[in-house]
Formats: sequence, C-alpha cells, structure tokens
Amino acid sequence: MNSIIHYLLIQNQYLLQIIFFLFNFICKFIPLRQLVFDDSNSPDYQKFKTDKLPVIKTFEKLDYEFLIEYYKWRYNKTIKPIKRRGEKEIPSSVICPRCGAPHDYIYDNNGNKGAYLCKVCNQAFGSIANVTKPLILTCPYCGRSLTPVKSRKHFTVHKCVNTKCSYYLQNLKKVKKQDLDDPYGKNKYKLHYIYREFNIDFFKIDIDSLPKNASSLKFRKQSAHIMGLCLTYHVNLGLSLRKTAQALHDIHNINISHTMVANYAKTAALLVKPFVDNFDYPKSDTFVADETYIKVKGVKGYLWLIMDAVSRSIIGYKVSDNRGVGACIMAMRMAFKNITELPKTFKFIADGYPAYPLAAQQFALNKDNPLEFEITQVIGLTNDDAVSKEFRPFKQMIERLNRTFKASYRCTCGYDNFDGSDYAAALWVCYYNFLRPHQFNNYQVLNRVEILDGADTMQGKWQLIIFLGQQTILNMQSKSERT
Repeated sequence: MNSIIHYLLIQNQYLLQIIFFLFNFICKFIPLRQLVFDDSNSPDYQKFKTDKLPVIKTFEKLDYEFLIEYYKWRYNKTIKPIKRRGEKEIPSSVICPRCGAPHDYIYDNNGNKGAYLCKVCNQAFGSIANVTKPLILTCPYCGRSLTPVKSRKHFTVHKCVNTKCSYYLQNLKKVKKQDLDDPYGKNKYKLHYIYREFNIDFFKIDIDSLPKNASSLKFRKQSAHIMGLCLTYHVNLGLSLRKTAQALHDIHNINISHTMVANYAKTAALLVKPFVDNFDYPKSDTFVADETYIKVKGVKGYLWLIMDAVSRSIIGYKVSDNRGVGACIMAMRMAFKNITELPKTFKFIADGYPAYPLAAQQFALNKDNPLEFEITQVIGLTNDDAVSKEFRPFKQMIERLNRTFKASYRCTCGYDNFDGSDYAAALWVCYYNFLRPHQFNNYQVLNRVEILDGADTMQGKWQLIIFLGQQTILNMQSKSERT
C-alpha cells in the first residue's frame, strides 16, 4: 500500500512539472486572446495614442573657472587644455555658450563641420542660439531635442526625428513587412515621438460666456406664462419652432410666430445657462464623456457631453465647430469645476479619440489647479479586451444619452448658426438635469430644486428656473464688482 502511494506522489510531481513547463511555453510563445485583439499593440491604432510629456531642460549659465576648481577639489583632478593632433584647429572666437570656456577647452565634434563639444561642462553645441534657449523640449526616450514640424491654429507639433530613438525602433518592429518594402509605406503609421505644445491657455478662457441676440423679458402682447408654454412644447416635447407656434394656436388659441418662439428660447437660454453651469451637482469618482455630431447650416459641428456615472447628471457640455482638443478642455473644465483634488479611485471613461488624453495632459500641466488622472479608453464596438469588457456599460450609458439628445435635435433638421446650437444645448441640458423624469431615478428628476416643487405645471417650472437664472447672474455680477 505504501509503495502505491509513493508511486502516485511521484507521478503527481511529474505531472505538475509538465503543467508548469506548458504554462511557461504558452505564456512565452503563444499570444493570449487579449493580446491578439489589443489595439494598443497594433500599428494601425498607434496614431490614436497620446505620448507622454517631454522632458523640459532649462538653460543654466555656468562659470568654467569655478567648474575647474570644483573638479580639482572634488576629484583631485585638473582639467587641462586640449592637446590637438594634426591640423584640426578651433577658431579663437569659439567659446562654450554654457560655461564660457575658451577654444582651448573645445573639441571639434564632427570634423570641421561646425559641431563642438566643451571639455569642461560636456555641452555639445553648434548654434549658440539653440543652446541658450530658456526652455528646450527633449524626447523622454532618447534625450534628443524635439524639432517643430507643424504649426496649427492652437498648437505646434514637436517631433523626435532621431532614427535611433528606442521609441521609434520599437514602433518600427510592429509595421508590416509589405509596408516596409514600400517607399512610402511607413508614412501611414505614427512611429516617432510627438508632442503638441499649445499656444493658447484654455484655462483662462471664460466658460460662462452667454448666447447673443436675446430679446427682452418686457412682454408687450404676450406674457411669461406663454413663454413657459413655448419652452414646454419646444424643449420638453421636442417640437420644432413652427410646430410649437401651430400647437399654441390650435390648443390654446394663442397667435404667435415661430420667430417669437425662437426669441423666447434665446432669452431663456441666456438666463438659464448660468444657473445650469454653476449648479453644485453631486459628483462621484466616475465620469463618462463622448462627442456627437450636429449640423449647422449643413456643416458638421460637435456637441461634447460629460456625464457623472452615478447621478447621471450632465456636468459638462460644449458646442464646437471642430473636433479639436480645445472644446474638449472647455467641457472638462465645466465638469471639474470646484474640484481641487480627485479621489484615488477616479475614472474618466471615453472612447479612443486622442483629444481626451491630450486634455488630461493639459489639466496636469495647469499651474492654478493641477489635476492628474488617466483616461480609460473603450475602443471599438465589441469586448475584445479586458478594458472594454469591464467599462463597456459606462460607454453604453453615454451613447444612450447621445440618442436621447438626437431625439430632440432631429426635429430641427440642423441649426442655422452656432449661437442657435448654443442656446438649444443649454435649454436641453437644463431640461434633462432638472425637469425630465428618469426611470433610473424612479421617474423623478435627477437634481431636485426645492423652489420647483411649488409649481404644479411645467410652464410654471420654466418660469421659476428663469428666475433662478436671474438670481445667479446677479450674484455673479456682485462677485465680479467686489473683485
């Protein structure tokens, strides 16, 4: 009996060794499903990645005589002038731009082609202007200075052109062989390190700007009650301007033009927007963001939306005529308003668009209120990786919000100008956050305002929200006068 148990234990140890060997073999040579479908490993998706921040080097003026004395005291060695061999001579006018060492301490670094190296401070230079720059952006992988290659409206693109950079060589290995054989095949991929330096401070732009061309609240023929009815039909029920005017005539026997309905909507947006933007929304540790397109005079515009995943409130929004990072930063500024420190478990979930990581970089660089956070990107439409599988429900949440907005937007057939899209977005966000009953919240509003409980009709609630907006504007004006 003992011999059988001993034999089984030996067999068990042998099988464990085989399992361990096979496990190591699979991990080393057979790619797992997650790695096969991981878009971050594909060169096709490399252009959507945002590189980490560069290393910033500042110019520091030194004294070569002090450095020589310091080396002698610290290492007991004397830095002697260079003994040149052959006919290589350095002009006497060449001095080190960093420490001021004369030509006797300067090496010819590339064979009389204009590049030099200082023996005292080890500074390589060719052009004095490049060395004495107050700030130099360098590649975080190879240490080479970045070269400005493109200039756009709001930023300058800096690129590491070093073909021996480890970042470039690593990305080059991922390129398909047929593209390497093609003379222009590599141009389809992002291989070099790239950094975008913004020449505009998005954190100094006023995010409380208001729509223009709003009419007065001094009613001549109509009343505030009729204005509330206009907003109820136009915003709550999603009727167009002409259908709103027709509904008021057919149901309430009120004669009003669609132009007057538009003026009422602009005026309401002017007053409601400060209240909506400055409301103290409950904020959790998970934000979800996405952008959806709108049409303005037949041309594509974009609406950026940021939602709190727990309360489901829209805490940031911005209408823009482009898909650049500027509008993304403005929407994120609205979402992060009054936040000075993020929780350790904070998650910002978005799609694979690179504007979100770029905006996160700018928040980390902000001097007044730096906020450091990572963007969790859900890429694609299927759960082919662990990140997408875990955070797909949050992405679907913001997609449902986009569809809810499109239901009210579709009746407009697009906007006539961006001012119109601004007031429409402000009114719809106000309705969504304060007036719309949500199944998620047991058919109650997302943000309860006590004063609105006293109104029995929707048009009365619109009038009270306009009143709250007026009070918010007065408070903002009094604060600005004090400062």
